[in-house]
Amino acid sequence: MSTSPLSAAEVDLDDTDGLLAADRHGLLRAASMAGAQVRATAAALDEGDLDGLRSDAPPRTVVWVAGPGTAEAAGSILAAVLAGSVGAPIVVAAEAPPWIGALDVLVVAGDDPAQPALVSAAATAVRRGARVVVVAPYEGPLRDATAGRSVAVPPRLPVPDDFTLARYLAAGLAVLDAILPGFSVDLAALADALDAEAIRNSAARELFTNPAKALADRMRDREVVFAGDSAATVALARHVCTVSLRIAHRVMAAAGLADALAAIATGWGRDAAAGEASIFHDEEIDGPLPRRTRTFVLTTDAERPAVSARLRGFDDVHVVNADDVPDVAVPGGNSEPGSATTLGATRPEQQLALLAVRLEMAAVYQRLVRG
Repeated sequence: MSTSPLSAAEVDLDDTDGLLAADRHGLLRAASMAGAQVRATAAALDEGDLDGLRSDAPPRTVVWVAGPGTAEAAGSILAAVLAGSVGAPIVVAAEAPPWIGALDVLVVAGDDPAQPALVSAAATAVRRGARVVVVAPYEGPLRDATAGRSVAVPPRLPVPDDFTLARYLAAGLAVLDAILPGFSVDLAALADALDAEAIRNSAARELFTNPAKALADRMRDREVVFAGDSAATVALARHVCTVSLRIAHRVMAAAGLADALAAIATGWGRDAAAGEASIFHDEEIDGPLPRRTRTFVLTTDAERPAVSARLRGFDDVHVVNADDVPDVAVPGGNSEPGSATTLGATRPEQQLALLAVRLEMAAVYQRLVRG
């Protein structure tokens, strides 16, 4: 149960019927569609939709062009996690670079096939002989600019753009699977893991066994900062803040871990704690207390030990990663953290995809508890 008192208009996080009744826009269903989106991309890969990209030699560069939003966040996460371990550099750009040519692969990603930057980038890459992948609705100006000279991976399921990060991540992984010899990805397994994550965070699960509800409860009545200690986790933090604004209607901050710790070390958030502890505070005279602060540090399994060591001595700073669940074991395996049959054994980009689903659902719950 939530530890915060509820007003008459609010819904308790353990009130399944109340949450479902408050979900008038189908947000829980949309947030739970990550696995289905990845599975649809896996089907496109299995059906040979990306075979036109295959080559015996890796590309010189993979360029990811996207407008602001989830497509850009997905490209930033993939570039940060994979660029140093795959056979070609991954560049995230707002437009096609002037040097793009026949040795490169261009991915244009977005939800608007008429967006000028995407259309211009695709047309430029086609004209210069690059391999072009359209991860967007294949229609309108974008189709006219690339017809017959590109590979299209359009969305197969209607999902609000706020919840399409998993689709763009899956499309990027599928493209890398097609163009990079030696790189392979099991999208079906990722889809299953995302489905399991959505089930763990479903409205029927009680707060103490529901990671998304637990996060939403810990954010209640707090000023929240999401921090990351790498480019990938900072990109995810920014995505989470965007979703929180658009879905939960809450303003949160995203920052690098060093910046967040510097602010805390110099007094940020301490005034609220001091005021709350004062027995002499009178709201009619002194005004309402400022909201207390809480920082969530997003990590992968590889980063967690070092990040946890840096956080010793800091209050209200919490490490969050994909393994923070009460039942991470996969059926048929053991439940020891880090074993081959736990969520912690997945690759970093997969861990971040799981964490994104959890945080998106937490944003939905923050919206629904207001009734």
